Amino acid sequence: MEVRRRFQPRAHAASPSHGGLGRRPSAAPAARVQASDALPLPIRHTNLLFSAFFVGSLVFLMRRWREKVRSSIPLHLLGLSEIFAIVGLIASLIYLLSFFGIAFVQSIVSSHDEEDDFLLSGTAPAAPVSSPPPAAICPLLCTDAAAPAPQKNPDVTADDEEIISSVVAGKTPSYALESRLGDCRRAAGVRREALKRITGRAFEGLPLDGFDYASILGQCCELPVGYVQLPVGIAGPLLLDGRQHYVPMATTEGCLVASTNRGCKAIAESGGATSVVLRDGMTRAPAVRFPSARRAADLKAYLEEPNNFETIALVFNRSSRFARLQGIHCALAGRNLYMRFSCSTGDAMGMNMVSKGVQNVLDYLEKDFDDMDIISISGNFCSDKKPAAVNWIEGRGKSVVCEAVIKEAVVKKVLKTNVPALVELNMIKNLAGSAVAGSLGGFNAHASNIVSAIYIATGQDPAQNVESSHCITMMEAVNDGKDLHVSVTMPSIEVGTVGGGTRLASQSACLDLLGVKGASLDTPGANARRLATVVAGAVLAGELSLLSALAAGQLGVDSVKPSISGPEGQNRRPQPGDQEPWESITGIAWVFWGTEEEWMASWRRSLGNLRTFVGNATGGLRGGANLASWVVAGTLAYFLWVKPAQDLKREQEERAAAAAASDPYRYVEKRKPIPDPQETGLIYGKRKETKSSGN
Repeated sequence: MEVRRRFQPRAHAASPSHGGLGRRPSAAPAARVQASDALPLPIRHTNLLFSAFFVGSLVFLMRRWREKVRSSIPLHLLGLSEIFAIVGLIASLIYLLSFFGIAFVQSIVSSHDEEDDFLLSGTAPAAPVSSPPPAAICPLLCTDAAAPAPQKNPDVTADDEEIISSVVAGKTPSYALESRLGDCRRAAGVRREALKRITGRAFEGLPLDGFDYASILGQCCELPVGYVQLPVGIAGPLLLDGRQHYVPMATTEGCLVASTNRGCKAIAESGGATSVVLRDGMTRAPAVRFPSARRAADLKAYLEEPNNFETIALVFNRSSRFARLQGIHCALAGRNLYMRFSCSTGDAMGMNMVSKGVQNVLDYLEKDFDDMDIISISGNFCSDKKPAAVNWIEGRGKSVVCEAVIKEAVVKKVLKTNVPALVELNMIKNLAGSAVAGSLGGFNAHASNIVSAIYIATGQDPAQNVESSHCITMMEAVNDGKDLHVSVTMPSIEVGTVGGGTRLASQSACLDLLGVKGASLDTPGANARRLATVVAGAVLAGELSLLSALAAGQLGVDSVKPSISGPEGQNRRPQPGDQEPWESITGIAWVFWGTEEEWMASWRRSLGNLRTFVGNATGGLRGGANLASWVVAGTLAYFLWVKPAQDLKREQEERAAAAAASDPYRYVEKRKPIPDPQETGLIYGKRKETKSSGN
């Protein structure tokens, strides 16, 4: 093994700007041997030589290839001249792709690397730097070590310094700062500074100023030390029920907003989507226990008696002027009884409202069932923030169905796919695939992506994304198989436009953008229901776009290039019914290198590189001579790419016509387009009946 010797660097004065670890700031950089200095010819002449070598080898090989195709000679049979041409082509290509050989040759000619430069130019500090104490390195793990020495913040006042020291010492509880100081912003700053001294960590990227901490006191968050920033994108317009909505989405997942925006465009160009709210009721299910299962069954029978429902509803509805009891669903497990109360909650999400009503009913029932033991006001039969079959079947919150009919032209133009491919993909992926996985409410592509993004932007409870994302996506061909009917059924969308995070300024602005800010003055609950339909409509758009990307084979490309899954969706793979790729003027490269847009981008890069080669080879043309370099580059590109493709297409057409004329049963075209299921009759495993021709 080769061992490279390192020389000990000489000691120099430490640079204050680098904390004692600096290099020599005033020393001039040492001259390095460049690769171009080792070349026998000037770099300009070398570039010209290799450029001519590359073009000549390529032209010779393409002519030989065309002659072999005409004479039906296998391409892998090479002569001596062809071998030399291939070697020359590869050598010149390596040189040109390595930026005229500098980067490639320099790695061979140069006898030192960047690591050597750093070691030789770097200097050791004048004085040894002592290691930090163990507590400063791992204050959270080393519990027995002493706390790091507090570093005073010059912006902290003397009064705050005393309070911070008290919090660090444990004399003042951190949760009591708001009540003692009377200033929420000051309390957050004191708590933040105390936390920095306790942990030894600095919150450089976590902002403190610019937020109204009084708005979250006792409502949204306790013990605040700052706030997290999230980007908000807008998808739309979403044409839903005759109204246009611009949907705010807070997310850090690239392509999500762009993909949803493309789905909104497809829906709008097809006439819009329609929605219907099937149910609207929040649930809470307390768990109670009796000495025996018989006594639990007695209470179950009492609650299910229709004559008793009116009395219980009066007791329940006293909790709020918006709360209206809708029904009670009971279930027994031994001597334990679970009572699932459902009620309308107006424009609020309603968890607190229904909990207060349930508590009133439990207090009322204890008078007649004194042996009832209340275990919990929530017994998980609700079921909140957990995937449950009861929510999938019975619903929770708003149960919404949203549908749209996407025209065939829009499917091909905007979504870049076709109706049969989407229908088949939805059946195999969303329906059969989710069933194989044993999914509960997950018969969709990515409903939770859209639901979570809208929930965060509009101040909803992000944890309720669990049951709110329950969705089944349906797709079927309509209008004689030309158009696509797509729908999403979401039985448990839990949203509200008042209370909770909707009070925050940013979230309130997003609700105002949708036109559902606050409570509806005309019809209680109308704003919350409208928000639920917007969520379902956005999910419909997101499902439509993602499934189209999957059907077109663009999922991997979407994750890297957001523009592909954006509203235009330009790039795509060839689909059934498209023109033959050879009809493109650059069809030969399209077949080998993917989509036509990808090839055109490669074409433009190649043209620019050729122009750069010509310009550098001629000494860097300027002014009017710059046009000459473009003309030369364009001419080379035409003869290297365009003309061979045209000649090859014409030759193949002539050979195909001659072969078909001589023996039509023997000739089989090597490259055929993907058959359209509508043309072949293979739709859902059925072949359409055709008249058999007589022999």
